[in-house]
Amino acid sequence: MPGAERGARGREFSGGLPVGPGPARLLVLATVFVCAACGLVYELELVALASYLMGDSVTQASVVLSVMVFAMGVGALLAKRLRCRAALGFGVVEAILALVGGVSALALYASFAWSPEWFAGGLGGARFLMVGFSLLIGVLIGAEVPLLMEMMQRIRRQDAGGAVADLFAADYVGALVGGLAFPFLLLPLLGQLTGALLTGAVNAFAGGALVLGLFGRDLSRRSRRLLVLLNVTVLALLGTAAALVGDFEDAARRAMYGTDVRVAVQSEVQEIVLTGGRGPTLALYLDGRLRVSGADEHGYHEGLVHPAMAGPHARVLILGGGDGLAAREVLRHPGVRRVDLVELDPAVVDLARRDPGLTTLNDHAYGDRRLHPVTADAFDWLRSARTGTGARPVGGYDVVIADLPHPGITSSTKLYSEEFFGLAARVLAPGGRIAVHSGSPADRPKTFWTVDATLRAAGLLTTPYSASGTDWAFAFGPDRAPRDHPKAPDWGFLLAGRERPPLTLAPPGDGGPPLRLDGAALRAGGLAAEATRLPDLPPSTLSHPRYPH
Repeated sequence: MPGAERGARGREFSGGLPVGPGPARLLVLATVFVCAACGLVYELELVALASYLMGDSVTQASVVLSVMVFAMGVGALLAKRLRCRAALGFGVVEAILALVGGVSALALYASFAWSPEWFAGGLGGARFLMVGFSLLIGVLIGAEVPLLMEMMQRIRRQDAGGAVADLFAADYVGALVGGLAFPFLLLPLLGQLTGALLTGAVNAFAGGALVLGLFGRDLSRRSRRLLVLLNVTVLALLGTAAALVGDFEDAARRAMYGTDVRVAVQSEVQEIVLTGGRGPTLALYLDGRLRVSGADEHGYHEGLVHPAMAGPHARVLILGGGDGLAAREVLRHPGVRRVDLVELDPAVVDLARRDPGLTTLNDHAYGDRRLHPVTADAFDWLRSARTGTGARPVGGYDVVIADLPHPGITSSTKLYSEEFFGLAARVLAPGGRIAVHSGSPADRPKTFWTVDATLRAAGLLTTPYSASGTDWAFAFGPDRAPRDHPKAPDWGFLLAGRERPPLTLAPPGDGGPPLRLDGAALRAGGLAAEATRLPDLPPSTLSHPRYPH
């Protein structure tokens, strides 16, 4: 029918196309490659941002990928209705996919920053959007292959098996490129928000160029105008959003952290945000989780460090603690000769060295010649120390302080595994002690006592105790906490050694520094932690993590 879209089914020739069948097929397959790469970037971006915002990467990845694969099947079925207008349908699908995929990161981030606290603790909007975007993007991706199949047949009649093989080959190779480009190119160079917007623009351009350039003569004038207008609108919206990303991120940070954000950087490991000035107003967030609160960090770090220092403490190993606050407490003991600090993120160490507020809080710990920081993964460092490779010492630590993120954070579970604690035990000197931050025994007793069971499975004897907290959510749990999140009732610690360590403090006359923590409070914390005991919990291992998220 003149002026209307002509169905492509059953065609054996490429009449009406601007190029021959061979180049036309290559153009279609190249577009399949680009669209597949973009589609996988959308998936990875949703998984990464949802994990970053809401924690528990295993759950977020499972939800996003399973919902998206289901939706792809739905999209493939729905595409059957568009087969008679495959070219136009594909162009519209790609334009919508480019817009939805491109702005998905912005929308998810905005919903987290501005969701009201009453809505699932401030995370409800983000969770609903994550599932909604997974469904919509999956439906649109699922519609691509049936429509592209029709377009391939429009160029040259081909058996179904051969056409599907060609399409899937281009699709899988494109997915490989997209999967590698996201972590190694887009994320480090552009970040999640700008990277998603750029991916959407590439997606819209590729889809629109293929349909208008190769199959434009199959479209009516009205359809061509509609498709041009749709793609121009999508590209304009994505470009505008990209230009405003910086202002958007500043506004979102103010909504999440308040108006006194002083430092906001994305290191190779995590997002680092520092708010407030000096003293009680200072707060350090790592990937959105409050890690240091100037209002009461002394209570946490005194509780973590000083019970372990009641005994020989000439050589001390700190795992984590790049903020220098655990090191500050260790260095208050004059009997300490050497402290090795193993921190994954050099940007945290650099901030702790240079920021006036943080250096005041850590009492300029990095200026003490006894402190020797090392940039490394704690697990890998301990494994190398066990074999004596490099310059790492084998054994001989009187005290090991594990100032690590909460075990409920998926990326931290290996640092609370039986294998990890076994490696830590091997670097202990005879009579050495290990102190581990283990979550709140009152609020998360299963997590706390799973750490205890895991330490005991590694051949160590444990002494549990807790210290009272006053600030909201500091060292509370695995989730990113809104500013008005209720505080944790306590901080939980485990003191471990080859012999059961006593729960005591070094007397001031024996070199112990004056503390806010006293023996009576420490003994009360031991009784409070013991009252929450959950018996017979299995240990957590690398192959079977058992910490609840």
